[in-house]
Amino acid sequence: MIKLNYENVDEKLVGQENGLNIEQCFDEYKDRIEEIITDLNKRKDKAGQWLQWMNLGYREDTLWLVKEYAAIVKDRFENVLVLGIGGSALGGIAMSEALLKPYWNILSSQQRENYPRIFFLDNIDPDQISMLLETLNLEKTLVNVITKSGTTAETMSQYMIVAKILEDKLGDNYRRNIVVTTDKEVGLLRQIANQEGYKTFVIPDDVGGRFSVFSAVGLLPLALVGIDIDEIINGIKDMDLALKNTDIRHNIAAQNALIHYLADTRKNKKIVVMMPYSSRLRYVADWFVQLWAESLGKNVDNNGVRREFGTTPIKSLGVTDQHSQIQLYNEGPNDKIINFIRVEEFDKTVEIPHVFEYTGIGYLGGKTINSLINAEADATKVALTDFKRPNLTISIPKVDAYNVAQLLYMLEVETAIAGELYNINTFNQPGVEQAKNYTYALMGRAGYEDSSRMLKEKLATV
Repeated sequence: MIKLNYENVDEKLVGQENGLNIEQCFDEYKDRIEEIITDLNKRKDKAGQWLQWMNLGYREDTLWLVKEYAAIVKDRFENVLVLGIGGSALGGIAMSEALLKPYWNILSSQQRENYPRIFFLDNIDPDQISMLLETLNLEKTLVNVITKSGTTAETMSQYMIVAKILEDKLGDNYRRNIVVTTDKEVGLLRQIANQEGYKTFVIPDDVGGRFSVFSAVGLLPLALVGIDIDEIINGIKDMDLALKNTDIRHNIAAQNALIHYLADTRKNKKIVVMMPYSSRLRYVADWFVQLWAESLGKNVDNNGVRREFGTTPIKSLGVTDQHSQIQLYNEGPNDKIINFIRVEEFDKTVEIPHVFEYTGIGYLGGKTINSLINAEADATKVALTDFKRPNLTISIPKVDAYNVAQLLYMLEVETAIAGELYNINTFNQPGVEQAKNYTYALMGRAGYEDSSRMLKEKLATV
């Protein structure tokens, strides 16, 4: 099971100015935490609460359908191409990078056990899109289009480009190369999928994009490349059971949510760093950045009081960013709380041979890279603590389907609890919509003519 070590956030180690009296805080908030956890679990089955992500581990129908389809198409395609953006891509990227063999896409078919390569187009950079589509054999590529509304400009523009190429190459048979993940009944992509006869999977109601990784949004791409989604579901279920505990002293998501909330509101720690000491987990930090920022960055509370909420998440990677960011974290503004993710057992052990006896490097001979990365993680957290910089460590036993699923689900619940502590709507994102609407106007979408004229006037002056 995943563990949380928060001792380096305590005022005994980082001082009263920067740290918390953890035990006192737990006592102070134990009733509020119990209330929040109880309330979230009561509301999760109610429509309109946007908490259906808490039930995704129990959707046996989705699991069965995804596994059945993945088995049917296993030997038909050399590549899987996922078209999506934000929550429609980041979860799949984080999980696939963590759970596939490193350098998956350059391994031989035999090394991949005949499973396809996987590519995510989560941006609309024209150079990237052109090069990828020129490189892939699209006739041997299964394209998974993911958008709930079907009006996401980025994803739908990609879809139209790819669908046209496929149709030109394959004629009517091109439909076999497209699978759609979208709303079960409404939306433009659902309409197109029904019209074209595409295979479809459902994004459940009341599941926002950034909380959708354990729906078909994430499970389908993972199953297509041979990842054990049964173990993902087992991990979610076990973590969900653990996080139903209303006692803050036995609920790591509640502990971390409260620590981050109080570090912000009492100690002015406005930046949250997520720093895994594992290259395979580096994209978990990217996924977390969206989860935390989009959920908690709000300007009004649930009582209608206008105030700015949220802390800024930063992605980092150990040990790489010890050589770029740690100088700032140790000696720059003391406005951060750092989350380390530590892997207790790596899949491989790599020994460092005795090659040289020079004083500066000879000591490394006979040691392992495993011990070196853990020593650097330990040294970094102790140094940060010496500089009175609050930090905590999330320990994951192994990087496997069961444990990575637990990690992501724990971070989802932590975010939901933090939103309740701030008394905000964790599940909307009105700040995203304005730029979306401006994009529609600039691209000539019907109904946005007035905005288009206004924007062109503004752009002419800047």
